[in-house]
Amino acid sequence: MTLHKINKKIVSYKVLTKDSAETAQPEAEKPSPESMHENIERPEVLVGSTYKIKTPQSEHALYITVNDIILNQGSEHEERRPYEVFINSKNMEHFQWVLALTRVISAVFRKGGDACFLVEELKAVFDPRGGYFKKGGVFMPSLVAEIGHAIESHLKHIGMIQPEEMSDHQKQFLAEKRREFEAHHGAANNGDAFPEQAVLCTKCSTKAMVLMDGCMTCLNCGESKCG
Repeated sequence: MTLHKINKKIVSYKVLTKDSAETAQPEAEKPSPESMHENIERPEVLVGSTYKIKTPQSEHALYITVNDIILNQGSEHEERRPYEVFINSKNMEHFQWVLALTRVISAVFRKGGDACFLVEELKAVFDPRGGYFKKGGVFMPSLVAEIGHAIESHLKHIGMIQPEEMSDHQKQFLAEKRREFEAHHGAANNGDAFPEQAVLCTKCSTKAMVLMDGCMTCLNCGESKCG
């Protein structure tokens, strides 16, 4: 007979008969969900989205494609994560740095972890020649920043970044403020998103900040100099 020394305090016990010991089955260990890492083999087919960027600085548009990999497919831990980025354009002027940028971003995606920091890094790049306004009055400090915005849109689409949405009450309040401003100043919209008198908001980078009741207020995000 084999003797086993018990070094811990006994808190419970169970008597096993010969029959129960034979039929007892060890509990199957649940496999841990797979997370993104650089050694994951690329599948033959990936799902993704393509985003078009058209700037006033170039005659040709840029097309940004972000391909995703599905981890733990079919399980409760299924998730979609970016795997690679491609940027294509007829304009070959930026070919060298665009190719380098796509390789670096793709490498960071495949490395795993939280890659959302890339968005803020790209959006913070300023062109020394000056930026430009997109349709709707959104200011882009550089082409790299707009690439960052496109990647941010994709990460929001797959759920990696949770968008900050205003409540219905906030939206209604801003709509009323906008109508009040236009009625007071006689401003016509002319198809633009915000009044022509609006200036750039430092928070959302949109030309939507107007002076109301002695206070600068953004009609896009609600930012106010008066708190």
